[in-house]
Parts: sequence; structure tokens; C-alpha cells
Amino acid sequence: MSSLFDEPAPEGSGVDPGAPLAVRMRPRSLDEVVGQSHLLGPRAPLRRLVEADEPMSLVLYGPPGTGKTTLAHVISLATKRQFVQLSALDAGVKEVRAVIAGAKRELTYAGRRTVLFIDEVHRFSKTQQDSLLSAVEDRIVSLIAATTENPFFSVVSPLLSRSLVLALQPLSDDDVRRLLRRALTSDRGLDGAVTLDAEAEEHLVRIAGGDGRKALTALESGAGAAQAAGLAEIDLATLETAVAQAAVRYDRSGDQHYDVASALIKSIRGSDVDAALHYLARMVEAGEDPRFIARRLVISASEDIGMADPTALQTAVAAADAVAFIGMPEGHFPLAQAVVHLATAPKSNAVTVAMGESVADVRAGLAGPVPPGLRDAHYAGAKKLGHGGTYVYPHAHPDGVVPQQYPPDALVGRDYYRPTNRGAEATIGARLARLRAIIRRGR
Repeated sequence: MSSLFDEPAPEGSGVDPGAPLAVRMRPRSLDEVVGQSHLLGPRAPLRRLVEADEPMSLVLYGPPGTGKTTLAHVISLATKRQFVQLSALDAGVKEVRAVIAGAKRELTYAGRRTVLFIDEVHRFSKTQQDSLLSAVEDRIVSLIAATTENPFFSVVSPLLSRSLVLALQPLSDDDVRRLLRRALTSDRGLDGAVTLDAEAEEHLVRIAGGDGRKALTALESGAGAAQAAGLAEIDLATLETAVAQAAVRYDRSGDQHYDVASALIKSIRGSDVDAALHYLARMVEAGEDPRFIARRLVISASEDIGMADPTALQTAVAAADAVAFIGMPEGHFPLAQAVVHLATAPKSNAVTVAMGESVADVRAGLAGPVPPGLRDAHYAGAKKLGHGGTYVYPHAHPDGVVPQQYPPDALVGRDYYRPTNRGAEATIGARLARLRAIIRRGR
């Protein structure tokens, strides 16, 4: 489940009306946060920690715009603690020590604990992170560290062992819609000054890519453009002008979904790398599931390239793994690399044809018993049945290849795999001819 904002903040919240829309719409309690049910549900760990007001240190890990800063503020307000924010981009050990000294005074003289929120903590050096350890250990501060990078690679182990690591998920499309609609009507947001037509809303959902801050920033820009033009509604054209990103007319659940996916694969098959990159961009910009794109590329690597370039499949699988590891939007880089490799690779459907013909023969009943020499001879009584007795071990021969019948009688001499003369298959074809001549000798 994804996350962001639901109900408006209480009256008198003191929000600066000139602040960015994303700041004005930031929730003020756990009940205002939408999604992240694995963290905030009735029995979830974060809710229990906050409601019990227990000392805690957290590492919040997730993509931009999923609510890391928001959760830090909400935790501070819910627990009535002092909130101090540092950015790893411009704070060093000196600033960290100053905050810790202030937290000690606050705890000693006012009896109030401090929440120290450090954004982009992965940018802190090991020395900077180590400077936090004693204060976290002694619970002088409750550290909330936010990072977009895997904390098990970017945060030092002693700090991780003293913290609860919580992974935040990108917002779902429904979460983004809920956020946009609330911002349009809330008195902390646009307060009904403009409306948003359906096409423009869908475009905002697409370009947000699960990032709530990005959605609100684009909405604010679109609202400003509409009001400047004297319009009461933000339409698609106005929004496109405001955010300088053309809408992708592509319905992920309709015919366009399959048309664009088909065009991507056919462009790769036709070796038009530029067209293939165009269709990839359309799918990415439309918010297509990157796993769907990666699966199509893996299929294409075997179906349309095969042994003409055996490394194409490796690249496609690596791209799929990379997308799963790093997520979007950066995941579009390995996808693009795979598309370029596949589109520019020599093409062969020889593997596809070979598999199709072999399956067709099996379905037609061309099977027959396995030759006796190839049958399993490892169990008691196998020799009495004649299993394995005539088998010749290829590794015992200097060339590693021996004359021997491998297929059933009905399929002896049938060639399924017929390599082309393109790419690596040209070499494979020459070797295959020699292999078949030896294996089938005398048959």
C-alpha cells in the first residue's frame, strides 16, 4: 500500500499561505496519512511506537515523495517532542554535535526529548554517521534518518543496529488522485479556486510516478497557469504548458497498451533502435509497470535474437533484475540499455522455429521410447533391463563427441535447429554441421 495525505490538518495549524502546496498539505497526525498500512495500520510497528510514545530511532527508506519527511514531522507532533531537521547535503559533524548538545539541555531542563530528522542520510560520511551513535544509544535524540538508497549499503552497521528500518512504498495511482482532489478543495490548498478535468488529472497521475510531492508541485503549476489565463478549470493543454511535459495518450488498460507494447517489440525485431526507444519512452511516461516491459524484452531476446547474439538474453535479464533492484524512475536506464542492445543485435528466430517444430512433433505423436543407452542406469535392476549398457561417455573421447543415437527412432535425422548465417550463428552453424556428422555417423 502506498502513502500520503488524506484529511486536512486541524484549524489554526499555522501553515504559511505562501508556502509550496506540498508543504501546506502536509498532514499533522497519523490519521491524516493515507496508505503505508504495513507501517501505520492498527497493529503496525510504527503506529505502536508512536502511540506508546516509546523512544525510537528509525531509518525511513523509499523513493522520493512517499512521505519520509512527512512521517518525521507527524511523529514529532504526535509524541510532543522537539523537532530538529538537518540535511546531509549541508550539515557536518559540527552541526550534528550542536543539535545533540541542545537535545541534552532540552531533556535535562525541560524533560522533553528531541526528534532529529536527517534527510539524505546516505550522503553522510562514516565519520558523520558515527558521531550520532552515542546520542542514539543513550536516547538523547530519537533519530529519524531518511534515504532513497538501500540503507544496508549506505548506512553504517552500528547505526542500523540501533534503528528500526522501515521501507516506504511509492504512492498508488488512487493515492495520487486522492491527494490531488484533496489539495483542490482544502482551505490549506487551492480552496476550490480551480477545478481539474479528467484528462489533466490522469496526466498528473502519470507524471507523478508515485511521487506525491511531484504531483502537488505540478498541480500548483497548472493552477497558476489556469488562473493567469483567466480559466476556472485546469485542462490538459494548460497543464502540459505549465509542466512542459507532453501527455502520453496511452491507456494502460486498453488497446493502446497492447499496441504500443507490440510496436516496441516489432521495432526491436526490425532493428530500428530509434523507434524502439520512442515506444519505450511512451510506455515509461505512461507509468507502465516496468516489470511488464522487462518481461517483454527478455522474451524478445530469445524469440527474435536467440543465438545470433547469446549476450542479448543476458542483458535483458540483467535489465529486469536492475529494475527490480533500483525501481523507477532510474530503472528506465537499464531498460533503455537493453532496448538498444536488442535492437542493434543480429537477428535470428532459429531458436523460436526449432522449439515450435519440436513441440509440434511431440503433439503429433512423434515421440517413441528413449533409446536404451540413454535410460537411467543408477537404480538396482537397471542393467538387467538393458538400461545404459550401450551408452558411450563423450568425455572419454578426445573430441568430446561420439557417434551415438540420442533421439527416439522416429526422430533420427530430424533437424529442428537451423542456424542462420547472421551474428554468432554463422560460427554455430559451421560447428553444428560437424557435430551432426559425427553423432549421426553410420546412421
